[in-house]
Amino acid sequence: MTPMHRLSCEEVFSRLDDYLDRELKAEEMARVREHLETCAACAAEYRFESSVIQGVRNKLEHLAMPSDLLAKIRASIAETGAAPA
Repeated sequence: MTPMHRLSCEEVFSRLDDYLDRELKAEEMARVREHLETCAACAAEYRFESSVIQGVRNKLEHLAMPSDLLAKIRASIAETGAAPA
């Protein structure tokens, strides 16, 4: 991509939640990924937010909850394309 098509840090930050949830179009996913590969500050924010999400997922695995609620949560996660690890 040419520099004209690169996203700024502010643009990446505003899209980071959608990027983590895989809710962006393929082209926009690629643009965010390209920025994260070249910007240490944004990559650090991505790693932090990703680790928070993973921490919540890990805690959910250890909570006792009704099986129908667990099924709803897993279905919702699957819809976003962000399957639990």
